[in-house]
Amino acid sequence: MVYELSVLEQLKKAIPDYLLWMISNGYANSTFIHYEQVLNHFLRFINQRAIPWDAIFTLNTLKDFQEESGLTHASTPVRGLSRYLFQQNRIPRPIEKPIQRLPEIYEEYLLYYEKARQVHHLNILRARNTLSALNCYFEELNIDLSHIRIEHVDDFLLKYNARFTATTRQNQRSNLRGFLRYLYQDREILRRDLGSLIIGAPLFGQAKPPKFLRPHEVKRLFTSLSTPSPGSLRTSAMIHLGYTLGLRPKEISLIRLDDISFSQREITIPDRKSNNPIKLPLPEVTIKAIAGYIVGARPETNDRALFLTFRAPYKPISPGSVSHDISTAMRKANLPSSAYWLRHTYAQNLLQTGASIFEIKQMMGHDKIQTTQRYLHIYTQLMREVLFDETL
Repeated sequence: MVYELSVLEQLKKAIPDYLLWMISNGYANSTFIHYEQVLNHFLRFINQRAIPWDAIFTLNTLKDFQEESGLTHASTPVRGLSRYLFQQNRIPRPIEKPIQRLPEIYEEYLLYYEKARQVHHLNILRARNTLSALNCYFEELNIDLSHIRIEHVDDFLLKYNARFTATTRQNQRSNLRGFLRYLYQDREILRRDLGSLIIGAPLFGQAKPPKFLRPHEVKRLFTSLSTPSPGSLRTSAMIHLGYTLGLRPKEISLIRLDDISFSQREITIPDRKSNNPIKLPLPEVTIKAIAGYIVGARPETNDRALFLTFRAPYKPISPGSVSHDISTAMRKANLPSSAYWLRHTYAQNLLQTGASIFEIKQMMGHDKIQTTQRYLHIYTQLMREVLFDETL
């Protein structure tokens, strides 16, 4: 078989181009060396197999290369090269892992979950993996979704969840809880909300856990952010935005420099869950936190996103990174809470100051008043003042 020289020449040119791109974007030297070694092996593999250009960047070719080369982490450099060439419009698509389509009800939930929660695509992938395992379990036992009992759910978690870490098990329970609530509330397939019965160890030990921070906990959190490192400056700015404006992790991750008006002391949030853009006043403490991050920690780049990664190639951080950084800061402050607790705390502060539920709905960016009603916890002090006319 005569190999098409033009194909080999294209790949010989593509690999150095990609490696030069890595250098210009500041990749670590060890990463560059690893990628160079793997891609040179890949070039020889393509040459020996005489694979045509349109079949090079496919899952089958990548699988054959991994098996034949025996190289550790061989797929990452090849996938990276395919993404680079795709962005350069030199191939029609990058190498993507195949997604097995689930029955329609599962796919409809995943679409609903993505739109309603505005989560990162990795969260969608994790939810898909959980639901795929759940579907297999139900098919093996020939159980229809309308006949699910809590005993089935417990048995599934016992068999499927046991081999994972505590954090992964928690994520699995959360994914399952959301799906079961969807079957009950939105599709009316279940007669009761089985999702509320899925309780992990921490929640079981605390039947009604607090979902917002008390004043002394807020003080402890902000006191712990005093270290002026780049990561601390970025996290501090994100925490201020969550606490003083009630922004979701995704809303924080999407903020651009052009959305902030320091002279007007306000910020525009264009992409909200309710598709209702809003301008919010920026408190002075939040302005200082953002300015401190921009001056002291934000990488120098032409990208207009406010929050960027610290390692090249610099790019906007994901909502998952926002949640992770805030949660990590809270754990360091000995607060077993998450990024959404800041949003809950913001809602509590609005409630305490006398804001109506309709005003809170607008400020929180909810599309339905029912969401706001479910979202808010009763502020105990205000309840006692109103119901019992007490002065506390």
